Amino acid sequence: MYITVTLPTYHNGACTFLIDAGWSIVQPWTGNVTGRETQVEVSLRKKIHSALKAKCDTNTGSTEKMLCNGVCLLSGNQRNQVVEMFDHAYQNYMDHAYPADELMPLTCRGRVRGLEPSRGDVDDALGKFSLTLIDTLDTLVLLNKTTEFEAAVRRVLSDVRLDNDIVVSVFETNIRVLGGLLGGHSMAVMLKERGQHMQWYQDELLHMAKDLGLRLLPAFNTSSGLPYPRVNLKYGVRGPETRTGTETDTCTACAGTIILEFAALSRFIGDPVFEAHARRALDFLWEKRQRNSNLVGTTINIHSGEWVRRDSGVGAGIDSYYEYLLKAYVLLGDDLFLQRFNVHYASIMKYISQPPLLLHVHIHKPFLPARTWMDSLLAFFPGLQVLKGDIRPAIETHEMLYQVTKKHNFLPEAFTTDFRVHWAQHPLRPEFAESTYFLYKATGDPYYLEAGRTILDNLNRFARVPCGFAAMKDVRTGSHEDRMDSFFLAEMFKYLFLLFAEADDLPFDVEDYIFTTEAHLLPLSLSRAPHSSSVPSNKTSEEELDDSNFDWTCPNTRLLFPDPAFPRNLREPIRSAVDKSCPRPAPYKEPGMGRLPLRAQDFMANNPEHLELLRRMGVSLIHLKDGRVQLVQHATQAMSAVAAEDGVRFMQEMMELSNQQQKEQLPPRAVQIISHPFFGRVVLTAGPAQFGTDLSKSTTGVRGFVTAAEPYSGCNEITNAEYVQGHIALLQRGQCMFAEKARHIQKAGAIGGIVIDDNEGSSSDTAPLFQMAGDGRNTDDITIPLLFLFHKEGSILLEALKEYREVEVLLSDKARDRAAIFKGKPLPGNLIEDSVDVQEAEVGCLTEATTPTSFEPVAQSKMSTAMLDESLPEEVTPSQQAVISADEGSSTEQEAIPTKAEADLPQPKQDKDSESREESQGNTDSSSQSVDELLADWREDLEAFQKMEEDEL
Repeated sequence: MYITVTLPTYHNGACTFLIDAGWSIVQPWTGNVTGRETQVEVSLRKKIHSALKAKCDTNTGSTEKMLCNGVCLLSGNQRNQVVEMFDHAYQNYMDHAYPADELMPLTCRGRVRGLEPSRGDVDDALGKFSLTLIDTLDTLVLLNKTTEFEAAVRRVLSDVRLDNDIVVSVFETNIRVLGGLLGGHSMAVMLKERGQHMQWYQDELLHMAKDLGLRLLPAFNTSSGLPYPRVNLKYGVRGPETRTGTETDTCTACAGTIILEFAALSRFIGDPVFEAHARRALDFLWEKRQRNSNLVGTTINIHSGEWVRRDSGVGAGIDSYYEYLLKAYVLLGDDLFLQRFNVHYASIMKYISQPPLLLHVHIHKPFLPARTWMDSLLAFFPGLQVLKGDIRPAIETHEMLYQVTKKHNFLPEAFTTDFRVHWAQHPLRPEFAESTYFLYKATGDPYYLEAGRTILDNLNRFARVPCGFAAMKDVRTGSHEDRMDSFFLAEMFKYLFLLFAEADDLPFDVEDYIFTTEAHLLPLSLSRAPHSSSVPSNKTSEEELDDSNFDWTCPNTRLLFPDPAFPRNLREPIRSAVDKSCPRPAPYKEPGMGRLPLRAQDFMANNPEHLELLRRMGVSLIHLKDGRVQLVQHATQAMSAVAAEDGVRFMQEMMELSNQQQKEQLPPRAVQIISHPFFGRVVLTAGPAQFGTDLSKSTTGVRGFVTAAEPYSGCNEITNAEYVQGHIALLQRGQCMFAEKARHIQKAGAIGGIVIDDNEGSSSDTAPLFQMAGDGRNTDDITIPLLFLFHKEGSILLEALKEYREVEVLLSDKARDRAAIFKGKPLPGNLIEDSVDVQEAEVGCLTEATTPTSFEPVAQSKMSTAMLDESLPEEVTPSQQAVISADEGSSTEQEAIPTKAEADLPQPKQDKDSESREESQGNTDSSSQSVDELLADWREDLEAFQKMEEDEL
């Protein structure tokens, strides 16, 4: 047994390595330690290993201590810890769950589909085919559990049925079950050839794989070649008994993540039909890419090929499509796949990658962000970039993910671009461990061993339970979910074991295999297997592809790191950003271009002179769809070096002011529609004002009928005061400050006010919580409450007013119980049973807003980006989180929000073509939609969260 020597990751100074427990010093060594081992350090490590091996073999409890300037670092044997954790999870599955598909670790029983409450699409992975056991077969071999593997194969052959009358996901069944059978077959053949184990094996797993492949093939019977998303294992797709065949849409990853398993099956058995169908689906997706941006959308119609969701990223819904293009080239040796991947990758790096962030954009307008958060599935992408050979952005994105992991213990299922929790679940996903392994292999930097230990420690501290490991229901509270997905055993322990194992610990050379998206092992020797096409292909000429600029060879990683500290230099700014360390602004020197420098607290977005100063300092403004602007600084575009320095200081001041205002955040408020036919069922998330009545101190809230103020902007004296008096006034955002609006409606006798965003498409579920600041004057004279609704929520209220004329609402700090609203009286009995408004409002309009946490940026150099509210003045508050994203020449990612109150400016009008209305942000046209349609649309967005729980979707 070897003990891994962990070097102090970054320490400048002299270090002497000593052996503890009275052992003699093998070789004292003094030198300059960096984040990457030098040849001297490698030599020393080998000598220490050699000297300690005999002692360690007989004393497994020993650890090696390293003293470095008084700091003692312990290095245990994480490899053995990984094996122990795997045993805990696997044995509990076999003891408490098998032959069920998955283990329920909190209740210590198996999850059988149909016997447990339905979880929707998540359950489509379950087919009553002992999913976890099949998914784990090749993991057993990798972890040197050959005896257990042989027993597991016998169990699969004797117990598992693949002809169950059950509807399953084509995608999940392919990557988990078909991939698991093929990976198990590969391991069985390898062991049999070595002559020690599996001598009885006669390709039984391969025969099962062929049977399953034939059961999946009916899903590909479409005019496009794209598969139906679901198939009945017993009856196929068509016909009433199949309960399938009615779907029209599928995700890009679902249709594009077939080729590895299907091609491997074809080449193992010598039947080209499976590979041909997978290729046809990939050809169709390639043809349907957006030709200008070369990006693909998230959801596509399997019959027409029209994009249903036109947002594009590298996370959920698309992720493994890109992965399989590159890996298909590696496994099959077909240059066509690499050509296509290279085209896509160039577009990803141009539009989606803003290191360390990986954003979502619109395929037709790729410079337009589609959302303000990232999902955890994108964590695989740094590992894919390592395979591509693009190490720099891989290091940067991985570091961002690592810092988010350390902040929340696990990667939240989704998190915002300023690292707040968006969706708090964590179903023990392995993608971050996967990228950690690949980066360690590419760089040899022991920093990634530290990241691996963090994963191990957090799993044991927070997820380990007596019957296995439980998914996290909320990373903020540490609450559990009764769930342990099969990919936890199939992937997590593979990558962690490979991360910490020495070459001698591995039973075979993993370089001879490719990892599927489920980490199943397929031999690269398949590239030499004969293949042909028996199914017509959609492929067209590739003449338009120019691969002259593409590197067709894997780079030597040594050449990528001439400076051993290079990885550290990339990581450090990102680490500081997420850790909230923000240096003070540089001391004032001389103004740029002979002008006084612009101070952040003085900046006004509608001041032409200020905009000119920004231009001279190399700072430009980019309009975003959600009504904010992005401040981007390129030092090279400044008028002079001095002006560039002023620009850096300006950005730092912006961030400082933002951090100061973080302490003044207020929680969200609620606008509850309580009149007929809603009766309290519709609750809209509203942003608070930093002035006026504090609804959190009111036990009853403010209740009243709504009416539109005239003028609707509220920027002049109200002309319909007789209607506004005693009512809650509706106002349009824009043209003046919020406090001015409040004073005008208060003078007219209003008991409250609601400001509605005029930026179409804005919504509380896609934009940060909005708070309204004052106007820089004393606002004690404002005594009524004022709330802010984004456009989507405001449209629901306006449509209700348009349809029912008299609409009563309750303004409060949170949704009230209906019985409390009506003070114990019987609820109105005139509910219309068939009212879609009421029914959908019950489930569709109850929303929850997450209040942002504070975030402190660090110093910025060369380029920095800040997101500000376009109407800037009073709206620029802590709830308008600003993100500083860095490009290749930048050192960090930050946020900046000014504090100076300015005019409530009108928002820029967006191009309202048919595409933008179908984007994932859910734009709506309030003039043409009824309340029913608005509520249905609202419900669709909320259901998106449930869809995200699907394992790879």
